[in-house]
Formats: sequence, C-alpha cells, structure tokens
Amino acid sequence: MSLHPVQDVFTAAVSKPQLAILIDPDKPGNELVDTLGNTIEKSGVSMIFLGGSLLTHYEIEDKIAQLRKVTDAKIVMFPGAVPQICADADATLFMSLLSGRNPELLIGQQVIAAPLVRQMGIEAVSTGYMIVDGGRPTTASYMSGSAPIPRNKPEIAACTAMAGEMLGMRNMYLDAGSGADNHVPLEMIAAVRKSVNTPIIVGGGIRTPQQAEAVVEAGASIVVVGNATESNPNLIRDLSQVVHA
Repeated sequence: MSLHPVQDVFTAAVSKPQLAILIDPDKPGNELVDTLGNTIEKSGVSMIFLGGSLLTHYEIEDKIAQLRKVTDAKIVMFPGAVPQICADADATLFMSLLSGRNPELLIGQQVIAAPLVRQMGIEAVSTGYMIVDGGRPTTASYMSGSAPIPRNKPEIAACTAMAGEMLGMRNMYLDAGSGADNHVPLEMIAAVRKSVNTPIIVGGGIRTPQQAEAVVEAGASIVVVGNATESNPNLIRDLSQVVHA
C-alpha cells in the first residue's frame, strides 16, 4: 500500500484530469452537505477539498463525519489557517504561498503546522500555492495580505511554479479565489504547464462545464469548483463528465 495515496491520485491526474469539489465548512447546512456528498458519489468524483480562508464557527469534524456517511471520496483539507487541519481527513494540502511575500505564509505557519500534521498521522500533500487576480479582491488575498499575480503576467506564474518545483514542491495550485469574477487565464495555465512537470490544480471562478473543459485543455490536472455547486449541486455531474472525459 502506498504511503502517499492522495499524492498518487494527484500525480495520476497529470495524464487523467480529475474534478475536486470544494466545500467550505463555514457555509452549507447539513441538508446541502448531504446533497453535495450524494451527488459527488453518484458522479464518480474522487476528491473533496474542505476548507476556506475564514471560519466563523468550527464544524469541520461534523462535516467530515457527515460526508463519510454518503461518499467514499477522499477528503483533503484546504486549510486557510493551522486550526483548520483535522485528523479526520485523509490528507491536507501542505501549502506555501509562493505568490506572496508574507514570510508567515511562506514558512512561518508551516513550522507551526508540521508537528501537528505529523502527530495526527495524516498525509501532507506538498503544494506551491499561487493567488491569481480573478477580477475582484477575494478573502484569500485579503487574509494573506498579498497581492495576486496579475492576469496579464503568465510568465510570473510560470517562473514562480518553476521555483516551487525546484524547491521540491510536488503540486502547484493556481487559485483565482472563491467568488472570483474570472477563472485563472488559460494562457497562464498553459505557461505553467510548460514550466513544470507537477500536477497543476486550478480553482476559482469556474462555473460551467465549458469553462472546466477549457481549463483542462489548457493544462490543468485537477479542476476545483466550489460556489457554483453549492447553488446547483446537479452541476457536479456535468462537470465530472467533462473533466473526466
């Protein structure tokens, strides 16, 4: 049995793209979580990203337990801060904010999180995280105190990802942020794809199967969709068909 089962799924997604549904534990009520989990299971989606930039109340364990009852999808924490890491998850994205210049999010919080993740015994998925301008300020950019990569500068994203790969990071995450007006530019995804061999995760501002398909064709390995599926859970089925095709 592999010691890195979630990373194995990410790595396989380079040649066989995957869909991940992002659930903010601060948002959906119990009924919607059940609906999302059931639809994820029926649609053949293998991954759930759980987390957000801000939590106003803590219900992560409850949400994980609820999802476990209706789906076998891997639950991967997408933590906005150390307290969001949960031992009940299958793995956590262990991220460094490469696009920013805030030392706390480059390495400071990771030093605090590392012994907790080790003690919990959950898989740490090494990820270089880059915030991209999605057309409006997002919670992620505000809370991180960092300027996003400009939309018209794909070379900055490409060189940032290249540096992350050389530092040993095994995945790159391009995120326009929750509720973004626009998803990550296709030219930027393509430029990053040419610069690294790692899986590329792309999220933020993806609302339609057509957008998901374009993102995959540009080079994304894992497409992350959140807000759009909260308002229309049936969208998960259509997104899954396009991404997995």
